[in-house]
Amino acid sequence: MARRPQSTPPVLPGFAFVRPLGAGGFADVFLYEQDMPRRVVAVKVLAADAINPEVRRLFNAEADRMAQLSAHPSILTIYQASISSDGRPYLAAEFCPESFGDRYKQAPIALPVVLDTGVRMASALETAHRAGVLHRDIKPSNILVTQLGQPVLSDFGIATSLTGADDADEVIAMSIPWSSPEVVAESTTGSVQSEVWSLGATLYTLLAGRSPFASPEREKNTRDLMRERVGRARYTPLHRPDVPGQVEQLLARTMAKDPAQRPQSMLQLAEELRWLQQELGLPQTPIDVASVPAPLGLVVDDGRPRGPVVTTVNSSSRRASRAARQTPTLSRDPDEIVVGPRTRRGWRAGLIGGAVAGGVVALTIVALAVSGVIR
Repeated sequence: MARRPQSTPPVLPGFAFVRPLGAGGFADVFLYEQDMPRRVVAVKVLAADAINPEVRRLFNAEADRMAQLSAHPSILTIYQASISSDGRPYLAAEFCPESFGDRYKQAPIALPVVLDTGVRMASALETAHRAGVLHRDIKPSNILVTQLGQPVLSDFGIATSLTGADDADEVIAMSIPWSSPEVVAESTTGSVQSEVWSLGATLYTLLAGRSPFASPEREKNTRDLMRERVGRARYTPLHRPDVPGQVEQLLARTMAKDPAQRPQSMLQLAEELRWLQQELGLPQTPIDVASVPAPLGLVVDDGRPRGPVVTTVNSSSRRASRAARQTPTLSRDPDEIVVGPRTRRGWRAGLIGGAVAGGVVALTIVALAVSGVIR
């Protein structure tokens, strides 16, 4: 995708622009300071040239899903979603200065941290599944680290329903290194078992310092070659002296080619990870899971029209003029090496591309922090 100039920061009532955080193909992310309560927030805003009814619908659905699920301690908190003075939809979220996508590239992660993160993410995903939502883009860059050092799951931009609707109109969107063989083969758009695979592949990545099927020779990490290796699903042992055999065995099962051989729910995976913590003499991470099925009101995008959203900032205000004079630079994340949408209808390719690009944007929130731009 060709690079585009990053858009100007929107004028938002009660927020002061600080600096850009990153840009994707269809959305930009900026750092703002909220006036009341006083705090920094990450604001994700659709690019003006990407707005159409379907992309707006996806953006609204993402905001709804994350807002209704973010009561979970391991899901990113959404503070607000609205329309800016120039008509661009935006959402304001908890600012996280780092992601595990950054951490594993610097060095493999310690086993206790990985097991703890695995239990927390499995708990968050079990809660989403009970609410009828598949995430569909589980990978290290979508596990952010809060300012208190806690991992949280982000980016439900390509989430879909677990209601069992016909897949004929669905689009398969994937980040291939962490997508299951059945998703890569385009035989399904996603399932609970495919998400178990993705979380297992993510935990493997954190321990190995590379994605499960990445070749040391970068030129061999093309989309087609990665698809072939994922499709074969041959587990490569980590050979880390501090990673015992029972951890390898669980990872191998979560990444089994046959979905029936994997843990059959995120709750089962969380419990097995906790058992490993106990066996290794590590503190056991609590499993925080909703005790009831989908709460009332969680179903999003039910077809009913939304009420009008009216901005309270005049587009010709002095604050808008100051924002327009900003010339932020573009930042992209090299982690997004393979993203493969499959469409049954032509217009959907651009649609899901926008959603996947939202994942790029979520990651760029933290990319500049590591490079020293955000202090």
